[in-house]
Amino acid sequence: MSTLTILKIGGALLQQPEALSDCLDYFHELPGHKILVHGGGRRASQVSKAMGITPRMHEGRRLTDEATLEVVTMVYAGLENKRTVAQLQALGCPAIGLSGADANIILSEKRRGGAVDYGYAGDVVSVQSEQLQALLRAGLVPVCCAITHDGQGQLLNTNADTIAASLAAGLAPYHEVELQYCFEQPGVMRDIKDPASLIPSLNPDSYAAYRADGVIVDGMVPKLDNAFRAVQAGAKRAVIADLAGLKAGGGTEVVD
Repeated sequence: MSTLTILKIGGALLQQPEALSDCLDYFHELPGHKILVHGGGRRASQVSKAMGITPRMHEGRRLTDEATLEVVTMVYAGLENKRTVAQLQALGCPAIGLSGADANIILSEKRRGGAVDYGYAGDVVSVQSEQLQALLRAGLVPVCCAITHDGQGQLLNTNADTIAASLAAGLAPYHEVELQYCFEQPGVMRDIKDPASLIPSLNPDSYAAYRADGVIVDGMVPKLDNAFRAVQAGAKRAVIADLAGLKAGGGTEVVD
């Protein structure tokens, strides 16, 4: 079974040219098949504010009205996606930029009403593994942004961590999948200000305990929820780290 690395990079990295360049160099050098997943939330917030639209968040997730959907589509599927593809092409990496609507690779549904109305936020329903397999067999490197669709013509803003985990789960039957979340911290830490407090691994019990104690909160929660979902669906490994940690085999590993 061939290897497949799915690397998700956060919006903060996209705003740091040198760090992004280093990350793309690392991604380009990864052996085997690979897929890059990116967000772009920080740039989307900047563009929203410039357009007089106040960004609204709840537990690390963006509330997406019609105006916000237009902004995130322009930023994620346009500016950030094509800029990243162009940088990979400059490295000799045969990247192809995709949203979930392209080739119907990721079908989602609008998040159903609850205590919080997330608007045009999408929850992944299915991944078209055959389409992705065809691209990988052709030697292409998919670069997936955080926009999906519902199959009825509606675009949806979908959490990039969720997209990465869904791709890992959908492709696990065909590859030995490693899911890597790369962001600005060394991993999950007991004290965000103390790198020495890195938690090297998490299982469902320890994760629940840290959440109950208020150690793991906000945007780290969906990231970890997705990492656990990926390994439970068959991904060989899931890790959360900064670039130095990924290179050194460190960070926080999520185990089932």
